[in-house]
Amino acid sequence: MCQHQPPCPPASAPDREAACATALHPEQGWTLLCNGVLIFEDTGELLPDGQIIAPHRPLVNAEAAA
Repeated sequence: MCQHQPPCPPASAPDREAACATALHPEQGWTLLCNGVLIFEDTGELLPDGQIIAPHRPLVNAEAAA
């Protein structure tokens, strides 16, 4: 799918979120990457093969937030 040089990471790669955005819809909460991955604002993902990646927000340290 990706036409960039060097090519962006494929949807199966651990760093798939580093691919370039091809469609941005912040008002709807999602971005389509050139590798076919849909990223949602809650950090969840939908891969081109239909696999769902649950949201993976980093944990906030309670002491640092205080």
